[in-house]
Amino acid sequence: MAVHFHEEDLPGDVFAPGPIAVDTETMGLITPRDRLCVVQLSDGLGDEHLVRFAKGSAYDAPNLKAVLADPARIKIYHFGRFDLAAIEYYLGVTAGPVFCTKIASKLTRTFTDRHGLKYLVQELLATDISKQQQTSDWGAPELNDAQREYAASDVRYLHRLREILIERLEREGRTGIAQACFEFLPARARLDIAGWADKDIFSHE
Repeated sequence: MAVHFHEEDLPGDVFAPGPIAVDTETMGLITPRDRLCVVQLSDGLGDEHLVRFAKGSAYDAPNLKAVLADPARIKIYHFGRFDLAAIEYYLGVTAGPVFCTKIASKLTRTFTDRHGLKYLVQELLATDISKQQQTSDWGAPELNDAQREYAASDVRYLHRLREILIERLEREGRTGIAQACFEFLPARARLDIAGWADKDIFSHE
């Protein structure tokens, strides 16, 4: 298992066919203000790839964009709503089709309100991951080893979580509603970008 670090784009053909786990690191939580700094990806076979974008980047990353926009590859996220918005805003592609482990968790683990990645990995995979670097400076000129390991760990377990959560969705009869939520996520991300991030447009108010 290795963590591969790249500047501005992926090399060509680094992934096996099949689903790709995806996560992003940004300067903050407001997509148009807080630039995209890192995109991390894994095909689930043991290696993670981190793509860093420098301040002032043109985000011209044809290999990365091709992977993210490939309609034949499912993209596995944890809280995909945020990552989809960052990717669309800065890279200009819709990174689907989608499977979101946070949505799947909320639809199946209704006995708890703990749906963060750390809790999912603990419960379903009996593994502890550190979230210490979550709020570190991802726009720094150099990323340290702790940041790189943190970023890699955010995609390292998503394939295994997806397999377990697919089984639970099927067991509880919620596969169809989950799929409908996944299909809507790119539109939800566009609403966030357009200014409706804190509004429920489906509510009566």
